[in-house]
Amino acid sequence: MRWRSFVAVGDSFTEGMNDAYPDGTYRGWADLVATRLAAEAGPDFGYANLAIRGRLFPNVVAEQVPAALAMKPELISFAAGGNDVLRRNFDPDALVARFDDVVRQLRSGGADVILFRFADVMARLPGQRLVAPRVELLNRAVGETAERHGAMLVDLYADDTFLNPMLWSTDRLHLSAAGHRRVAAQVLTALGVGCDEEWLLVPERPARTPWLAARAADLRWAGQHLAPWVKRRLTGRSSGDTVTAKRPLLGPITD
Repeated sequence: MRWRSFVAVGDSFTEGMNDAYPDGTYRGWADLVATRLAAEAGPDFGYANLAIRGRLFPNVVAEQVPAALAMKPELISFAAGGNDVLRRNFDPDALVARFDDVVRQLRSGGADVILFRFADVMARLPGQRLVAPRVELLNRAVGETAERHGAMLVDLYADDTFLNPMLWSTDRLHLSAAGHRRVAAQVLTALGVGCDEEWLLVPERPARTPWLAARAADLRWAGQHLAPWVKRRLTGRSSGDTVTAKRPLLGPITD
């Protein structure tokens, strides 16, 4: 099958942080997938990316899902909930029920839908005991929803390659360029479309860091990334408050 339109919905994972173009804007797996699909479909292919960093599940559903449905695309990717599991007021039952309803809506219009089981990001982050069970619950619900509604499932959690720190950026939360390439390769594989084999190459793991140097790196990370995140939570702000969707309308892929 050759899709003639693709709309990506979600948060920073889909926006493309931290895989930067030369001008500093973000590329990410969705742009990579869209470029490959455009090469298959030709000049009439249209792509929109509505994802915005920091968005919680209810915001994604309220702001992006109606816009995506209105475009009537042939292919939609939906990835949300990752920010919610990090919040103290996370309500798993409400999110799982709403997730199923959203996917049902996306599929009811006839679009093919891509869903994701999230990779294990908690291995190098604090709060693993609290957050890891939430991620497992969300991933299980995503798999069940995909099967129930005939959506395509990209299972990043089952890919142990994502335990390699080289697939993550220095903030330890967002994918690196290599990580985004690997996600793009898995999405294209699920779609039955070929990709550049280099996207699946696994970067060599860094040498083991001595204990003292590792603790110093943890302190730098806490100051540069954890502290600002905590401050935003305390002040009710989000990293995406002043950000708009990078591709709000369906349009052609240009070099």
